[in-house]
Amino acid sequence: MTRSDAGRAAAPADAEGPPSLGRATLIAACLAICVAQIGIPLASPIIGEIQRDFGASAAALAWIPAAFILPTAILELNFGVLGDLFGRKRLLVLGGLLITAGALVVATSGTLTQLIAGQALAGLGAAAIFPSSLAVVVAGTPEPAARARALSYWAVSLAFGAMIAPLISGFTAEHTDWHWAYVPLAVVGLVTAAVSARCVVDSREPAGRGLDWPGQITVAVSLLALLYAVIEGANDGYTATHIVLAFAIALAAFVGFLVAERKSRAPMLRLELFRNPSFAAAAAIGLLAMFGFIGTAYALSIKLETVYHLSPLTAALPFALIQAIPLVLTPVLPKLLQRVHPRALLVGGLLSLAAGEIWMALLPGDATDLASMTGPILLLGIGFITMFSALTAVAVGAVDIRHAGMASAVTSLVRETGQALGPAIVSAVALGTASSALAAKLGAAKLPAEAMGVASAVNADGGAIAVANADLGGLSRTLVPLAREALETGLDLGLYLCAGASVVAALIAVLALRHRTAADVPGGAEAADTSVAQADTAAPSASPLPSH
Repeated sequence: MTRSDAGRAAAPADAEGPPSLGRATLIAACLAICVAQIGIPLASPIIGEIQRDFGASAAALAWIPAAFILPTAILELNFGVLGDLFGRKRLLVLGGLLITAGALVVATSGTLTQLIAGQALAGLGAAAIFPSSLAVVVAGTPEPAARARALSYWAVSLAFGAMIAPLISGFTAEHTDWHWAYVPLAVVGLVTAAVSARCVVDSREPAGRGLDWPGQITVAVSLLALLYAVIEGANDGYTATHIVLAFAIALAAFVGFLVAERKSRAPMLRLELFRNPSFAAAAAIGLLAMFGFIGTAYALSIKLETVYHLSPLTAALPFALIQAIPLVLTPVLPKLLQRVHPRALLVGGLLSLAAGEIWMALLPGDATDLASMTGPILLLGIGFITMFSALTAVAVGAVDIRHAGMASAVTSLVRETGQALGPAIVSAVALGTASSALAAKLGAAKLPAEAMGVASAVNADGGAIAVANADLGGLSRTLVPLAREALETGLDLGLYLCAGASVVAALIAVLALRHRTAADVPGGAEAADTSVAQADTAAPSASPLPSH
């Protein structure tokens, strides 16, 4: 702790307004957000190892990223309220401890159920850290220039965590068992809890804040039921009774959420914001863009690790490169946003994403080397950070400055919902298509009756992924190429679906974002710039890697 921080810590945090941001507090906040972001993409380079170890089905694999992202999407808004009520420092410490506990659960997992439970526990920690670390920075920087500078450090720390995560897990799994990839996360989670407890000057803002339990419960039930229906429906069929019931519960809970928010005195989501066409369009764009981006990354991870069995470290390199691009571009984006209208940057970023997704789908199935993927990776990385930065600027600039914080939180919730749905829907579409394609290929292969029975049974039970990875002796020499061709067909369809989502988002931006925003209003640009500087990175727990 620095001497200046220690002096401020002796006085009550809210005695005479919020404390100014000291170096130790800034370092602790940056460390916390870096650790929280590491947890999101950590599993990506080792998802193939996990599949082979547990014999996981395609549907089960989709729960691995969803388990980490869902807690952030569901609880982040109310964790922000808890920080205001009880102090952000406590939530930073709690978040670090939860990440450590979750990582240890995964590191010792002997079943896929335990692994998913550990992911969810670590995701709770990330949900506590994302809003709290940002709020600590914002509360301690009342001056716009100081705030912009501090937020740039915060954003770079987030991008750095996303970049090194796949390298950590890839390198660890390359030289030992994949379970050990979670030990570094457990260690740094404990370190960030200790540093936060020691260095952070606490802040809070309890006035007018309260938890929205009806809204929290209904949105949680809706998202969980929807993901269950989408993921499990790929295996059990979307007309199965329990899947139809899950969809019905998701819809009913969502309606209940809307009713609860309309009646609540302190809603977690102000529905009147969506009466603004520009804000509503920005929310739809965020959902579609993150669905496409994370869905693409999930499809790529399945291709590299589960289908073609690249080593964990080799599979990690494309993901690290995708995140290195935002890390490089983050410092120049504020100047770019000042010179180019956010709407133009948003459309350009979305089209770059669509081009990268289409290019990735057009690559030959065996084009798994980094050189072959460099072109689409560059388009994806540039498109992501451009879209992400411009989207928040558009959303926040579309509403009154007094609602900038709520607008940022809502767009964050929508983006994270897109992240959760991306792997789920791409998995259902791509792997369902692959199983059907493989069944057709098996019928045309004219295999002996016994071999046909074995292959069909494995395909029906675990899909084309199971056929590609099963040890069927000499029969595998015939079946593996067929399974890979079927998987390439399904994954390409998934990539085209992601590209379509990006194109639709770009069309919405062109057609709907024609209303003047605060940044367009004379005299309002300075206020809009300030609100964007405050909210541009608000809980951007967005990573190009399937884990939130």
